[in-house]
Amino acid sequence: MATLAEPALSAHAPAEAAPRHWREDVLTDADIAHIPGEAGLPVVGNTFRMLADPHAFTRRMVETYGRVYKSKAFGGWNIAMVGPDANELVLFDREKLFSSEQGWGPILDRLFPRGLMLMDFDHHRADRRALSIAFKPGPMRHYAGSLNRGIAQAVKGWGGAPMQFYPAIKQLTLDLAADSFIGIPWGPEADRINEAFVYMVQASVAPIRTPLPFTLMRKGVKGREFLVDYFTRETRRRRAEGGGQDMFSQFATATREDGSMLPVDEVVDHMNFLMMAAHDTITSSATTLVWLLAKHPEWQERLRAEITAITGGSGDIGYDDLGRLELTEMAFKEALRMIPPVPSTPRRALREFEFGGYRIPAGAPVGINAQFVHRMEEYWPDPARFDPMRFTPEAVKDRHKYAWIPFGGGAHMCLGLHFAYMQVKVLMAQLLTRYEIAIEHGYEPQWQPWPIPRPKDGLRVTFKPL
Repeated sequence: MATLAEPALSAHAPAEAAPRHWREDVLTDADIAHIPGEAGLPVVGNTFRMLADPHAFTRRMVETYGRVYKSKAFGGWNIAMVGPDANELVLFDREKLFSSEQGWGPILDRLFPRGLMLMDFDHHRADRRALSIAFKPGPMRHYAGSLNRGIAQAVKGWGGAPMQFYPAIKQLTLDLAADSFIGIPWGPEADRINEAFVYMVQASVAPIRTPLPFTLMRKGVKGREFLVDYFTRETRRRRAEGGGQDMFSQFATATREDGSMLPVDEVVDHMNFLMMAAHDTITSSATTLVWLLAKHPEWQERLRAEITAITGGSGDIGYDDLGRLELTEMAFKEALRMIPPVPSTPRRALREFEFGGYRIPAGAPVGINAQFVHRMEEYWPDPARFDPMRFTPEAVKDRHKYAWIPFGGGAHMCLGLHFAYMQVKVLMAQLLTRYEIAIEHGYEPQWQPWPIPRPKDGLRVTFKPL
């Protein structure tokens, strides 16, 4: 990739002052003495135990302390609330008890301030409504055409020799984002933008949080400066010349209910955040689905038959036919159940509340755990088994609505979830009409579980031409 040039100074405004609903409370040991749990090792607490195997750690804590427990990690206490009822309380948030902004802020605010996930209540609702124009049928139809062309072009070169799927789909997802999201062709400009995003994503979870020279955080901050400058100039240009069908142009010309356009710096922040959120999560979930289909060739055949019946074997799937890929969607949902791309969700309590028989104080960092709930046997019998039939309409109707939450829920339900479904369906249509997906017998890749799951070895697969 090209090296990032030093960006020109930008007029991008700093993030606004903390909203009035924010809590400044400092949680003390005495505040949560009544909640069971453990502090772990001195200084680091349970941080490294959690990172090594989050699912095993949660299972041990639930078995030891129950479905509400405290744990000290990443420098402070967190209250875990486990189960579909906890998911519903936090995500649906009828009483506006929880701040997403303060939950995600410590992780993302330096590099991705003012993204939708870092907004609450009225501000979030207003910006979400304005940005939703980018996911209306007209723009989505345009994206579908771009995805078919881009994915077909890329996967033609994947056949024959063994390859690492994860880095290949990661690069393809970035290239597709340049086309569908930004509306620029693949090439040097897209490479510079992609490199900046890679640095920002890596820096968001870097252990060193200060942008010291030669650190990931420094590269991430420089990447953000580059993209702020680029998106600021482009937003102004597209407003002056009229928007296009790509997602960025839709954002640049989006209006609020009163007819006013979003401020330029807010468009920039939303675009930065959306590119980050879409890129790594789709890369992770597509990799999971490819691995599971390789392990279960009988499901490959069922999906291939469905896709062939609809496309005639061409691999190109029209926007109006995407909804007919019912088995493909069920298989994707099962992949998201088994390895959700966002394993857990943080919030901060704005007021005291009760759950599971415990009083949770105002200001407490709280978290729910999709990864664990997606494997609870009372909702998912034989949870380690890949079974897309768990997502027939009848099965879904009989299950707790919040037992499956890969896209979150409530007001913060992922704005781009239909785009994610579309991209993965187009990928499956292009792949399965060309290739059999094969892995070595007995191959079980190790997964890095956090922050977004990925196979440590890149996932070794072979696409055998049909």
